[in-house]
Amino acid sequence: MTPLEKIIGEIIAAEGPMPIDRYMGLCLGHPLHGYYMTRDPFGEQGDFMTAPEISQIFGELIGVWCAAAWDAMGKPAQFNLVELGPGRGTLMADILKAAKVMPGFREAARIHLVEMSPILRKLQKDKLGQVTWHDTFANVPEGPLLLIANEFFDAIPLRQFEKRHGKWLERCVGAEGMGFMPAALDNAQGANGDVIEFAPQRSGIAQEIGQRLARDGGCALIIDYGHLQTAPGDTLQAVRAHEYVAVTDRPGESDITSHVDFEALAKAFIQGGAVVYPAITQRAFLLAMGLEQRAAILSSKADANSREILDRAVARLAGETEMGNLFKVMAATSANLPMPYPFGAA
Repeated sequence: MTPLEKIIGEIIAAEGPMPIDRYMGLCLGHPLHGYYMTRDPFGEQGDFMTAPEISQIFGELIGVWCAAAWDAMGKPAQFNLVELGPGRGTLMADILKAAKVMPGFREAARIHLVEMSPILRKLQKDKLGQVTWHDTFANVPEGPLLLIANEFFDAIPLRQFEKRHGKWLERCVGAEGMGFMPAALDNAQGANGDVIEFAPQRSGIAQEIGQRLARDGGCALIIDYGHLQTAPGDTLQAVRAHEYVAVTDRPGESDITSHVDFEALAKAFIQGGAVVYPAITQRAFLLAMGLEQRAAILSSKADANSREILDRAVARLAGETEMGNLFKVMAATSANLPMPYPFGAA
């Protein structure tokens, strides 16, 4: 039994079963025993790989996008360059390196990282030097905004409901593991056996970002795995050591996530006042941004072993059966800005 499992068991014994969002929030963010508070989960030695750790090209192409976005914003003399869930700092480091193509970008950028993990904050400081950290986006100061969120929204807790015998029940975690509790959701459409997911915390953050974009101006780029349209389905998953495990297995020692509903996320940004450009696949985004051309340049300077590693990385990032189609990319901007490339491109 993990230390967090004991704590969760005591809460359930005292208060009864807890909904999925509370359980997930404790598993990931408990201040002493939460998954993200106690480890570096990235890489081959961790539990999963993210795109910035697969190849520098990913971050470089995001950096070129950011430079173009800053240019479209009118090159403000100061702006907040914000990353939500910045991992080891790899993506931000690659963004800053690539954005040097736009003179003045780095001097104007005020880097703000939204990160709750003390272990990851130390890794970020080692890679980036002195930047500004925040526990929540709400603490980021006012000013023109350029925001990146790569694999951030999938880790925001969600609620699940299942229709059984004509009634919706909320999925929960009890003393015997996964179970059900009564739910006031009888007006929702669905057939018996359907599972629907709501992520009010996820929508709340998106709405807050939308409000900030509308007020201060700027752009946001969201990259995550998920689906383009709202639909029934159980997407809750837990991963440990690159293998799927049960969501209730060893709480605090596995990453728990769900697929992002990009339709619902877009609605939240719009409710906040932002303009949203419909999500496209990561494959389409990276290819349009020059993935193949950049890979060819790096390949021309590499030995045979490095070229093979590079080829595998490109296939993993953009392959139709790998991250390429599963991951989506969505942009949100203030109303005064033009449509960012490559959204809307033929």
